[in-house]
Amino acid sequence: MKPFSTIAIPHKDILEGKLTMDIFAADLWEVFKDRAPDEYQDSTIFFRKTYETKGLINLLDITEKRIKGEGGDPIIQLQTPFGGGKTHSLIALYHKAKLWKAKTVVIDGTSLDPREITIWEEMENQLTGNIETLKGRTSPGRDKLRRLFYSHQPLIIMLDEILEYTTKASSIKVGDSNLASQVLAFVQELTGTIKTLDKSFLILTLPSSVIEHYDENAERLFQQLQNITGRMERVYTPVYDEEISSIIRKRLFGSIKEEEARKVIEEFLDYAEREGIFPEGVEKSSYRERFIKSYPFQPEVVDVLYKRWGSYPTFQRTRGVLRLLSLVVYSLKDTQRPYIRLADFDLKNDDIKRELIKHIGSEFDSIIAQDLISEESGAKKVDKELGDAYSSYSFGSAAATTIFLYSFSGGPERGATISEVKLSSVDVSAPSSIVVEAVSKLKENLFYISDEGLFFTNQPNLNRILLTKMQGIDSKMLEDEEKNLLTESIKKDQFEIFLWPSNSKDVADTRRLKLVILRKNDRCKEFLEECGERPRVYRNSIIFLCPMESDRINFESFLKKKLAWQLIENDKTLQITDEQKKEIKDRIRRTRMESRDRIRTLYRTVFLPSKDEFKEVDLGIPTYGAEVTIDKEIYERLRNEGEILERLSPLSLREKYLISNNYVQTKNILESFFKTPGEIRIISDDILKNCIKEGVKQGLFGVGRIEDEKTICSHFREEFFPEIVDKEIVIKKELCLTESVVGKISDEKIESYIEKIKECDSNKDIDKAKEEIEQNVLSIEQQTKIESIVRKKKEELEGVIDRTKKYRNIEIRLNVPSGKLSDIARMIPYIKSQFNNVEIKVEISARDGEISVSDYEDKIEETISQSGANVEKKYLE
Repeated sequence: MKPFSTIAIPHKDILEGKLTMDIFAADLWEVFKDRAPDEYQDSTIFFRKTYETKGLINLLDITEKRIKGEGGDPIIQLQTPFGGGKTHSLIALYHKAKLWKAKTVVIDGTSLDPREITIWEEMENQLTGNIETLKGRTSPGRDKLRRLFYSHQPLIIMLDEILEYTTKASSIKVGDSNLASQVLAFVQELTGTIKTLDKSFLILTLPSSVIEHYDENAERLFQQLQNITGRMERVYTPVYDEEISSIIRKRLFGSIKEEEARKVIEEFLDYAEREGIFPEGVEKSSYRERFIKSYPFQPEVVDVLYKRWGSYPTFQRTRGVLRLLSLVVYSLKDTQRPYIRLADFDLKNDDIKRELIKHIGSEFDSIIAQDLISEESGAKKVDKELGDAYSSYSFGSAAATTIFLYSFSGGPERGATISEVKLSSVDVSAPSSIVVEAVSKLKENLFYISDEGLFFTNQPNLNRILLTKMQGIDSKMLEDEEKNLLTESIKKDQFEIFLWPSNSKDVADTRRLKLVILRKNDRCKEFLEECGERPRVYRNSIIFLCPMESDRINFESFLKKKLAWQLIENDKTLQITDEQKKEIKDRIRRTRMESRDRIRTLYRTVFLPSKDEFKEVDLGIPTYGAEVTIDKEIYERLRNEGEILERLSPLSLREKYLISNNYVQTKNILESFFKTPGEIRIISDDILKNCIKEGVKQGLFGVGRIEDEKTICSHFREEFFPEIVDKEIVIKKELCLTESVVGKISDEKIESYIEKIKECDSNKDIDKAKEEIEQNVLSIEQQTKIESIVRKKKEELEGVIDRTKKYRNIEIRLNVPSGKLSDIARMIPYIKSQFNNVEIKVEISARDGEISVSDYEDKIEETISQSGANVEKKYLE
């Protein structure tokens, strides 16, 4: 879409920034004195920039007929609010009078000083150049007035701001009365006189808003003037609400390319229809008509300024709207905006900001800075939080500006609906849902947006109260709460727990598995190697849990909020509403629910003693709402990864210790498990005992002792439970093969087994045959021969499958048993190492149960959102 400034061409004074208030402040007296700006003084320029409303056309028509003697109302009263168009109408009438060759009398009550001249004296002076017949402070009477006016017909008398003159006149004594009483008498005589003259016309103005009446005396005079004039004049309204858009366009823009404007409007309408953001009950066709009349302004711009801000007594409706919008147009003239939204009002612009806050209070200057325009403001934070894809749109600032402009009026109406905010903040190149997200984030970040609706107030909201309380929370309070959360998240079932020990001697030097939780990871080595002043012995039994320092800032921010909400709830001096009390309780409930996940997200780095100091294990982000303690999760993770063993395979023990050794002392094995960093880590002595027991029974090795430097195999292929004591040894299988223990198998039998293996059709058959063979005791030569035959037969069978073939596309759909998802997850890195493009999709189907909507949103949707996963399909019932 094209920029609005190339479609709606602003007048030269707008483009040049000549935007002083007097440009829009029409002044009849200045025009009469021939010293007004060209916009008002030059009739050609004036009418070129004036939209002739129905009321103005009607006024001019009535006046022209009257001064031509064709009848019509002799007297019309203009009664409108400030800026409602009355002075503009008088100036139009003044210029037309010259075309009609009618004489004019212009009286401006704000310019005349009753101590120097009376209204009737000024009238005679303007008509004759002298003050003779009507001289004096006593009203002259109808006869004198009629003689004067009759001789100067056709005549138009414009009596502006008569109330102000009368108010000033009340302080001047005239006999037993005052000049104000004479003015009232004169007005009555004047209106009566004009009715008798067929080519004379009187138009007078009275204010309509109370603020213009100054004081009680002025109010009384106002009522008296109304009583005098109300019996004989017609009240005239210069501007109707539906005409304001046309007035604005005519005054601010020299020309508008209607076809180009319609293209922009149609593109917006199509977008609004797709997104469903038209105001409730408003059809596309009716919105089109409004937009065509108001372009380049969105209709809501005119409505909000004219109806809401215009309801302030100090806001001079038409004049105020023109002044403000001229500043907005000037600020946007070099942008690419195709039309002007409420969201486009630049509140950083001092002129625009001043035009607004002078009606609502100077305190909003700092509120605008804090919430909307400073680099640290909540709106700017939301701009960034919405992500790089939307950063150029500044939807946070846009929505906040829209809400701000909707927040104020001189009446009870205030605030916006989410639909209104969307309509005035969207961009056709982005989904409207992003505005909803922006508003949600604004409510969390702004300090002066109400907790009870989308509007700004000068009272801090819960966000601001929260920040104040957070600023009072010291490091000691944070440390205590962090420790409390850790204590609540640990049950001590799997490990002996040491929470934030201050000295290495505080951690026991025993075989039992220990979880040492440190607040920083810089002392792990000290605690591993030392136990007070002596070296630590059982180093492989100690496991460290440390915080992820990169998450500490976020964690402490959460912790401050958690504590602050509790402080707010307990602070009985705060003046808060019932709705805010409910919000506080809800926030406390939510932070309590979130606490376990927050402390777990922080404390997620496990350090295991290894040959190279430490092996680091990252527990990752927790599953939202998982009811598992931190120590239990660590235990299960290390157990699944083989870092902690609940069972030790006899075959593993044999491979580790008896391949290159004939025997090893059982006590040395056990001691190495607990003492040597990086060794096998077992949960108790019984793990090794059961392993040896199984190995002896299976004939993988034997157990015995050393006598006279000879190995004595005491137990082999029998039930036996080791004691793990001095001199007890595990012995290589071959050393236990004596006639006293078991007979050897014959070579003929070996050959029969070999033939049996050769006849096998599958690996399963081979393994079965091998198990049968292993029931016997084989010599080293026999065992080597059998293993060679088994290997060759398996290679022969495997040759049926061409293992040189490569898979270039893998698609697997799994039904994973409960608790086994982590096993599947561990194969993913290998797949990623072989393929460049790997997509992992998760399908969850849950039936035969139920879950509340709030639990689904808090525990399922939130977890998915935190993981960054994209939901492609969702079905809820």
